[in-house]
Amino acid sequence: MRITRVLSGALLALGLAAGPAAADSTPSASPSEEGSAPTEAGTSFRTATEVEQGQTATAGGSTGDYLYWSFPADTGLRPTVTATVKLPQEHAAQTWQVDVYDGLRRRQACQYGAQTRTAAPGTASLELACVLRTVRAWSEPWADDPLPGTYYVRLTAVALRTADLGLPVETELRVESEDIGGSAAVDGSLAKPLVPGVAAASETEEDDSSASAVLSSIEPDDGWSSGWWSDRWVWTAVGGVLAALAGIGGYALTRGAGRPARVPPSA
Repeated sequence: MRITRVLSGALLALGLAAGPAAADSTPSASPSEEGSAPTEAGTSFRTATEVEQGQTATAGGSTGDYLYWSFPADTGLRPTVTATVKLPQEHAAQTWQVDVYDGLRRRQACQYGAQTRTAAPGTASLELACVLRTVRAWSEPWADDPLPGTYYVRLTAVALRTADLGLPVETELRVESEDIGGSAAVDGSLAKPLVPGVAAASETEEDDSSASAVLSSIEPDDGWSSGWWSDRWVWTAVGGVLAALAGIGGYALTRGAGRPARVPPSA
């Protein structure tokens, strides 16, 4: 009877602890589309257009232009960048490429996805995709692991023929992320996210040496370092509870079995 109560308590503790972990590791079904999506792109890292995750940004341009966007990514997220290029009716073969850089402007490798694609003559549109590695809370200085902060997207055509330079194109960009959870957790964290500063001085303040830079305005909906909690904490606690219950159950099973009963001496 006592063993049954012990096992029931273990199963109850496991169910109560696993419930919040499953809820926390499940990404939201549909990102919010609050606010108006951007309708233009920047031409450099400093002028990159800010895009919130879940928004579909659009921009017109010309073949040969460099189009830049920026978005925030926090710890434990695996961002996916998708870009669509609508080409003119008449064009030669064109190769387009999407690159992603972190807050230190280091080019980040794509885990998978068609980062570079070639459109045959007459193709109406093409789609590019780049799935980044999971954003880590901390990394060695010599490593190029993705860290929380601002990320930049650059979209451009490469190896263009002279006749195709300047042709009008329409582009769409969307960034979404999957919450990986405790499986990507590491022991350590950055003091601050990698969010570069942007010049904030106006024309009248250009000569004022005390004018300071202002950080980029984009950040996750629930603030930076929102991924400090993960199911790794939950399963660690569950393991400790189960170990304690296993010790109690083992003691209950073996109590009194180690010493044989005394036999009275024969008369």
